[in-house]
Amino acid sequence: MNQSTETTTNSPATSPASTNKPAGRIAFIQARWHAEIVDACRVSFLETLRRDRPGAFAVDVYDVPGAFEIPLLARRLARAGTYRAVVAAAFVVDGGIYRHDFVAQSVISGLMQAQMEADLPVLSAVLTPHRFHESAEHQAFFLDHFRLKGREVAAACLAVTAEPVPVAVAA
Repeated sequence: MNQSTETTTNSPATSPASTNKPAGRIAFIQARWHAEIVDACRVSFLETLRRDRPGAFAVDVYDVPGAFEIPLLARRLARAGTYRAVVAAAFVVDGGIYRHDFVAQSVISGLMQAQMEADLPVLSAVLTPHRFHESAEHQAFFLDHFRLKGREVAAACLAVTAEPVPVAVAA
């Protein structure tokens, strides 16, 4: 497992008073199979955080070999008490042996279990296409799709880490 930190730029509006540190940390776990496609998700995720909540979060990026290794690390990071949320990204494709459905289901179940055990948001950008071929057309399509998923998982992450706002219900 490799780790790097990509800290968003702080701004006075989102930084705690008298410090120049982000208000929280997010862990981003990425599988390295089809890294160029998964990286598009991470880049889009980080750009969206910087645009929508500049300086709000530092993001620690963790590399794992494949999607199957994500849930254990997600659970460990969620339990550590360091993070406000954990985000997972992977691209699970059909390698011709019909194993991808098993892997994808196991990963999603593991992420849900980690979330429930740690009582911490664990978000998924783990995707399994119906069909994927190593053609330029499919590469381009899924690069764009993972950029979209990066923006979507960033928006979800910002929503679940925001302070809850009570909703008044008329009696």
